Amino acid sequence: MAGARSGGDHGSMTTSGAFPPAGLRWWRAHWIAFLLPLVAADTLGILGGATPWLLLTMAVAIALLAPREGAKIAPFAFLAYGAYGFYLAHLLVLWNSPSVVYGVTRVGPADNVAWVIPQAAAFLVAGVWLLAPAGAPGGRAVRRAAGQLRGTAGQPRTVPPPLVLPMIFLWEEMYSEGVWFSGYAWHEAVALMMVAAGLAAVVFLPRVAAAAAVAGILLFGLTGIVVAVHWILTRQGMPGGVDGIALYGAVPVVNGGTKLLAGAEGLVLFCGCCLLVPRMLPWATDAELARRAQALTQRVARLTETRTDATEVAVAELRRIERDLHDGAQARLVAVGMSLRAAEELMGANPEAARALMAEARETSSRALDDLRGLVRGIYPPVLADRGLADAVRALALDAPLTVDTDITLPGEPPMPVGAAVYFGIAEALTNAARHSGADAVQIGVSHVDGTLRASITDDGAGGADASRGTGLAGVERRLATFDGILAVSSPAGGPTIVAIEVPCTLTHDPDGVKLG
Repeated sequence: MAGARSGGDHGSMTTSGAFPPAGLRWWRAHWIAFLLPLVAADTLGILGGATPWLLLTMAVAIALLAPREGAKIAPFAFLAYGAYGFYLAHLLVLWNSPSVVYGVTRVGPADNVAWVIPQAAAFLVAGVWLLAPAGAPGGRAVRRAAGQLRGTAGQPRTVPPPLVLPMIFLWEEMYSEGVWFSGYAWHEAVALMMVAAGLAAVVFLPRVAAAAAVAGILLFGLTGIVVAVHWILTRQGMPGGVDGIALYGAVPVVNGGTKLLAGAEGLVLFCGCCLLVPRMLPWATDAELARRAQALTQRVARLTETRTDATEVAVAELRRIERDLHDGAQARLVAVGMSLRAAEELMGANPEAARALMAEARETSSRALDDLRGLVRGIYPPVLADRGLADAVRALALDAPLTVDTDITLPGEPPMPVGAAVYFGIAEALTNAARHSGADAVQIGVSHVDGTLRASITDDGAGGADASRGTGLAGVERRLATFDGILAVSSPAGGPTIVAIEVPCTLTHDPDGVKLG
């Protein structure tokens, strides 16, 4: 008993994230939360006083007591720490900032800057990547962008529009000495406007954002290549102030070696974007493929639903046939057998009674035959099989206790299951008109236009019909859905009531055509 209770408590802690943690599964489920104290520990080398210790204590408490919330905070801690790394690199290059520890590197005035930028870039990339598995805000956009890059199911293999944001960051970072550190507020305002424009393009003009991202990163990569090639050829800086570039991506451009690193980084970016360029060309085609994939997904779901409905309809039909046979023809045939057995026993002793029993048996057998004929008509009317849908509907009109006008134009015959479904739909609508609407006249139209078999039944009754409140038309609707058909009812109060049926199908060709009316 104690063991069972312990197991139940362990499962509860595993799923709810309660403290204290127990079991390897708990740690696997909440490992992202424990990245938060690691980032907080890095602030010990940056901030002074009791502040970093307070941050570390809070991070550990959040990771242990509220791991789900800690997992959502951790990606943003990585992003903030990475952004601070780039800010710190500028301080070191431009203003000889005091010595601090960033990541695993101690940096002093203009010292070890080359080790700060790669770490800062790694923190930024890790932060973006963690958004998705942590379930943090923005994680859905990251998953969608990754799906567009990979070309997963439901996503075209295109360029993700949010790529324009890191492109803007790269350019603003490269010229940040004249933008963010220039001392002019309007420079910073322009930079913020560029970010806002990028966000707006992602939301409202995704194709423009993707094209701008590819073009901007291509040009950025080409810039790094030109810097490296020019230094190799001339051993001099580029004219026009390119030597004043503080940062190029993950490389601070300060000497010949860093120019070569900038060239290598530019070559990687340039080649990577060259692979993305072909994805921009068939954008419309990919979008159409994505729409088709979505339509196919919806189609599969629809087919699954209609297949289930068709199975239920078939089972219900078999049960009805079994019930009708058991309660109707089978019972009557049993009665016939009993009457014949009794007549056989009375034949010698009481011929008159035997003849009466035989007459009763004959009448019962006739009723059994009528039951069997009715059952067959309920499965598939003989007139439909012998004369086709047009004549079968006309026969319905002749048998109806109403004035029925028909306008039937069919250049051929629909497939047997489709014809039966439409026939029973018309029969149900006629029955409802005769029993419930108080109608005096009904108009039936049947035609085949643009690959769709259409039937309409209009009566002049009181209206107010609702297919959802009855089982007859609802059953017809489910039967039609098996063939992608639809049944629509329009029945305002006061009438008229219009029942429309549409089923996509191909008719067997008849060059003469048939028109009945």
